[in-house]
Amino acid sequence: MSKALSLKCNTCGLQLKSVAEAQSHGETSGHSDFAESTEAVLNLQCVACGKPCRSDTEKDLHTKRTGHAEFQDKTNETAKAVDTEVEMKQLDAEMKAELGLPVKEAAAEDKGTGEAMDTDEPEEMITPEVDEAVVTELEGMGFVRNRAVRALYATGTTSMEQAVSWMVDHAEDADIDDALMIKKSAVKVKLTKEEAKAKYEALTKSVAAKNAKDEKELQRLQEQERIRSGKELLKAKKMEEDLQLKRNMDSRRIEKAEVARAKARIQEKLAEDKRARRLKLGLPEELTDEEKARERARAEEKAAAARELAEKKAAAGLIVKPVGAIDALRKILVDIKKSNAGNEEGVATCFKTFLAYLGNVMRDPEEEKFRVIKLSNGAYVKRIAAVNGGVYLEQIGFVNDGETLTLPRDKVDKVLFNLAGGEISSAITNPFFGVL
Repeated sequence: MSKALSLKCNTCGLQLKSVAEAQSHGETSGHSDFAESTEAVLNLQCVACGKPCRSDTEKDLHTKRTGHAEFQDKTNETAKAVDTEVEMKQLDAEMKAELGLPVKEAAAEDKGTGEAMDTDEPEEMITPEVDEAVVTELEGMGFVRNRAVRALYATGTTSMEQAVSWMVDHAEDADIDDALMIKKSAVKVKLTKEEAKAKYEALTKSVAAKNAKDEKELQRLQEQERIRSGKELLKAKKMEEDLQLKRNMDSRRIEKAEVARAKARIQEKLAEDKRARRLKLGLPEELTDEEKARERARAEEKAAAARELAEKKAAAGLIVKPVGAIDALRKILVDIKKSNAGNEEGVATCFKTFLAYLGNVMRDPEEEKFRVIKLSNGAYVKRIAAVNGGVYLEQIGFVNDGETLTLPRDKVDKVLFNLAGGEISSAITNPFFGVL
């Protein structure tokens, strides 16, 4: 015969692991019809938090509350046989101990001596106590006393109608009129109304406390999940921003390289045309030293005239601000700040170094050392390259030849440098720069 793996409530169909659970269920629900079952109690364990669920309904509710959807069926691993008789004796002993009644110790001292197990005396059998008044009434109706006692004991009530109904249903039982004898240990101590009420209130409080604890744990798990998902979202967003910044910088670098190559091709073509014209005129292909000196003088005069004109326009308020260039420089500052979030000190150092470079050029634009920056220079590597700030210097006019960043004299635009310096200062002092 298969061993019982659970107790089933025949009223609501709930599977229970032990007699104690059945007793608790009976006290809270009023159900009293239980039977042994060979079907184990379902145990669906949540993979995320380890919570066991005893039914699909409980599993669905847990998923709805926490978002956890993966469960492992551990029913077979946790299934244990239910020994109803042993558990009933244990509960009876615990109840007697709570009430201060003497508890009969099992013959533990004789355990392990095969002799003790063979010579145990049978437990004392007694007649169950029932309501004598109801028994008398049933006898007056013509029922045998033993039958009446059996009916009242089986129904567990003092209701004459239930007793009569039971006797009608069991009229064919062979032992219905035999004297009923039960083990003395099977007699349950009846609680008074006050004791039953107190026990019910204690049980109710225990259930409420357990529900409150479960709810608090659920809230904690939900908060953990919210924080975790928020961190993952921020991490993904940061990675996407970094990739976009890298794509933008690569695009600008490629565009600058294309422009530089195009300019080089044009200059080469102009040089070839110039050499061809000189040959037609019977002149040497290359300029003589005297001609080169005249060319430099003309270029310097042209640059000086342009600067003088710009200064006059500035004095008269006629300078047109290079809005497009400033917007492009501002965007690079914002990209540097965003791509180095968490390294505010490094970003601030980079921006202050920009101001130093531009300030030196503005004070003495003729000094070549202020317009040339070695890419291997320690200060440049630590302060600028560390946060990918070289793009800003290239945008403002510095030319990257692979070894240095060089600012041609004719690229020194004081108006642009002044406006750029204002943007850099704002980026250093304004905590909301690039945010709004």
